[in-house]
Amino acid sequence: MTDRTASWTVSMPVGVVIRRTPGVTRWVKWHTVPVAVLPGAAPADWKELRREGEAVEYHAATVPITLHRAEIEAYLVSLNMARPAVFVILDRDETGTSPDGYTVTKVTASAYEAQDYLDSGESLVESVPMPVLLASWIDDFVKMHYEYEPFVKRQRNKSRVDLHEDGIGDARVVQDADVYRAPGSLKKRQEH
Repeated sequence: MTDRTASWTVSMPVGVVIRRTPGVTRWVKWHTVPVAVLPGAAPADWKELRREGEAVEYHAATVPITLHRAEIEAYLVSLNMARPAVFVILDRDETGTSPDGYTVTKVTASAYEAQDYLDSGESLVESVPMPVLLASWIDDFVKMHYEYEPFVKRQRNKSRVDLHEDGIGDARVVQDADVYRAPGSLKKRQEH
């Protein structure tokens, strides 16, 4: 097995920092949003990192970010954004252990996978700036597995499309009615 095939999938633990601030309306009591990721973080469960008045930042969870060789194109999209980003997926907390009712489900560097979660409508998806260490790790993985596929322009076939066509149907088959055949072809057939 070559070095390239040995690492078709790699993984790294990533801590998710979530900032919780008071809501600005009476209908939303708290506003919770992921603000950062910590590559190589230790396990955590809503550990308070910093407090500024009523705003609190938590190390909410540490989950693995996994890169797959089949998703290289999606990683290139994330790396080439105006501001490179990873995506944090949050789902409703069924256990009730989180302070705001959401739990970190996944962190992904795939812009396409994040779009799939957004399309489902069941999860919250937030982009978070990609740290330089994580960007370098993803870029190395992409360089190892990326294969350039040159654009090949499709060649037209040489059939003539501008020639006269009677319509759909075989003129050799006699039919009482054919809504697809042009009326002109019916007259020609009757003359013979």
